[in-house]
Amino acid sequence: MAAVLKDFASSIVRTLREHDHKAYLVGGCVRDLLLGREPADYDVATSATPLQVMEIFPETFAVGAQFGVVLVPLPAKDVARNVATKNSDRGDVAACAPPEASVVEVATFRSDIGYSDGRHPDEVRFSEDPREDVARRDFTINGMLLDPLTDEVLDFVGGRKDLESKIIRAIGDPERRAAEDKLRMLRALRFAARFGYSIEPSTWAAIQKLAPEIHIVSRERVRDELTKMLTEGHARNAFLLLDASGLLREILPEISAMKGVAQPPQFHPEGDVFVHTLLLLEHLPQPCPPTLAWGALLHDVGKPATFRVAPDRIRFDGHVDVGVKMAEEICRRLRLSGDDTQQISALVDHHMRLGQATRMSESTLKKFLRMPHFEEHLALHRADCLASHGGLDSYEFVQKKLSEIPPEKMRPPRLVSGEDLISAGYSPGPEFRKILDAVENAQLEGDLSSRQAAMEFVRREFPL
Repeated sequence: MAAVLKDFASSIVRTLREHDHKAYLVGGCVRDLLLGREPADYDVATSATPLQVMEIFPETFAVGAQFGVVLVPLPAKDVARNVATKNSDRGDVAACAPPEASVVEVATFRSDIGYSDGRHPDEVRFSEDPREDVARRDFTINGMLLDPLTDEVLDFVGGRKDLESKIIRAIGDPERRAAEDKLRMLRALRFAARFGYSIEPSTWAAIQKLAPEIHIVSRERVRDELTKMLTEGHARNAFLLLDASGLLREILPEISAMKGVAQPPQFHPEGDVFVHTLLLLEHLPQPCPPTLAWGALLHDVGKPATFRVAPDRIRFDGHVDVGVKMAEEICRRLRLSGDDTQQISALVDHHMRLGQATRMSESTLKKFLRMPHFEEHLALHRADCLASHGGLDSYEFVQKKLSEIPPEKMRPPRLVSGEDLISAGYSPGPEFRKILDAVENAQLEGDLSSRQAAMEFVRREFPL
């Protein structure tokens, strides 16, 4: 799909030029191509106005036309277009648009006037000059233009030099760039972590100064940037930068509170809760599901509130229960979906259980192993161990059990139903669940294998 999208973006540039408009690839795709990376998406900048773009390409989605942005979808022959309704992050009314991976964003050269809300321009002025368009963009490494027909790079801001020097630098005045769109502060840290770059001193100073103003940005946009930080493979570096910049205590004070919270050295020789959590993030699988990444970040979020020094050692009594409630609140605050919140809370709730797997009964173990998305619980346990004592005995035990127990033994067909109990003379009520659970446990233990044996078990253990 990536090659198809690149060819399609190039064809858009060619078509716009055939209609006497300037047009180039722009932004992150140019950066990635120069770095030898495969871009996730392609953007085109042009002198054509949105109306002219829509006249040239009739099948378009004007998700941000007032800001000069039009989405041009791949032809149906190249990709099945599953049209979805979504809100543009530019504040537009919901517009029908295909998945991001099957569109090219075409934006008119422009200058932005005023950012009174700290996120979106108050007014845009379309331009014929690509220099003027580049000057309003965020960072030099994202401010280059590429002619895909000749491979010529137009660099008016020193982006190539900063790529070579591995520097994140704001275009123009750093404080002005950050003040215009506060989300740029998080983007700077994410790019620095992803590429292993340093942040230019004046850009860094602007981020530290304006960090308390990050709350202007919608919680959904903050959540999306944090999720990218957590899942792009460089989460530890990203969160170290968040902490050093002052942004962490603004957007995730519960994680900032982990700093300096000591742990018992016999179990956590690596250090405090913050150190442990960031080390754990380094051991997450790649690619990493967002729910696993958030569960990993929040798995010990209840420890600061439950810290106490007992006569024998440091303890965190009830930190799991406290952590579950805190994780749910954080998920609500950042507008995560209900399904994601449920899975993240389950990861926090059960992150200590897998260490007890070798001591579980057969029935308890099987029920544990068949939990939804159990692979995420297993991955979290592995990372938790590697970031602390290093022992993987329970992890290996569970892996062996998963390979040994066939699906029909893990989740066998029910031997007894509620109707069976009624037919046997039992009255419906709360006792039914207790009886059915007892039958299932005996079945999972291997003690029952037929309906007849199960009913005999019921009559014996739960006489009428």
